[in-house]
Amino acid sequence: MSSGTESLSRRFAGLDEWSTLDVLKALHEGQLAAVAAVGSALPALSDAVEAASALLARGHGRLIYAGAGTSARVAVQDGVELSPTFDWSQARIGFAIAGSDKALWCSIEGAEDSEEDAKSRIRDLDLGEHDVVIGIAASGTTPYTVAALTEARTRGALTIGIANNAGAPLLAASEHPILVETGEEVIGGSTRMKAGTAQKIVLNLFSTAVMVRLGRVYKGMMVDFRVTNAKLRRRSEAMVARIAGCDPARARQALIEAEGDVKLAALVALGVRREEAKAQLRRHGGNLRLTLRDVRTEKPHSPGVA
Repeated sequence: MSSGTESLSRRFAGLDEWSTLDVLKALHEGQLAAVAAVGSALPALSDAVEAASALLARGHGRLIYAGAGTSARVAVQDGVELSPTFDWSQARIGFAIAGSDKALWCSIEGAEDSEEDAKSRIRDLDLGEHDVVIGIAASGTTPYTVAALTEARTRGALTIGIANNAGAPLLAASEHPILVETGEEVIGGSTRMKAGTAQKIVLNLFSTAVMVRLGRVYKGMMVDFRVTNAKLRRRSEAMVARIAGCDPARARQALIEAEGDVKLAALVALGVRREEAKAQLRRHGGNLRLTLRDVRTEKPHSPGVA
C-alpha cells in the first residue's frame, strides 16, 4: 500500500546533498509516477464525466471548483481555460476558494480550516440540483473543501471529490470519489509536486471529456472556441474548410456570415441558410455531428459532409 502524501521518504532523505542532475532525476521520476497513478482512477473518472455531462447538457447548471492552496490554484487554471478553449460561458463556472481570490497568489493563514467560510461560499453561489461541484485536496482532509462538498451535496448538487490518500473524508463526502494515490513526495509534504501534477491531469481529463460529451469537439477539432487573434482566425478558417470541404475563400465568407461561429459557419459553407443552420444546431443541442447527419440526409450529394 502506498504511503500518504504527508509521509517522509527515506529514499530521498539526503536529497539536498545530491548533485543537481540527480535531484532533477528524482523530481522527474516523481512526475512520471504521478502520471501513472492516474490510470487506476480512469473508471471512476469516466463515471463522473458521464454524470456531469448529462447534467450540464440540460443547459442550466454550472461547474464549480472547490479547494484550498495548491489544489485551488490548479482548479482555477483548469476552469478559466474552458471559456477560451470551448466557449463555455463564464456564467457557468464558479469557484469556492479558501481565503477567496487573494489566496491564489499568497497564503491566507487558517483559511483552509474554516468550514463556515466554505458553507457560506456555497450558499452565496446558490447551488442546486443542476450544478456540478468538484472538490480537490491532496490529503483529502482539508476542512474547507470537505465542508464545501458536503454543503453542496445537501443542496442537491452533483459532487465529485479528488484526493490522493485512500480513505480520505473528501472521498466519503462525494457522490463520485476519485482516488489518485500518488504516495509520499520526493520532498516531504510538497504536494505541489506529485499530487499537484496528478490533480492537474485529472482535471484536464475531466473537463475535456465533459466538453467532448457536450458536443464541443468534432473529429478531434475544437469547434467551440473564441477567435481572439490572427492565429485562431486562421485555425477557424481551416476548420470550416475541412468540415465543409470548401476552399479557404468560401470558409472565410461563411465565418463572416456566422460572426465567427465555426459550427454555424460550416453549415453555411455547405449551403444551409444561416437561420436554418441556427435552428438545426439548437435542435441538436449544439452538436455538430448530429446536425451534419441531418444535413447529409437532406442533401445526400453535398460534398464534404461527414
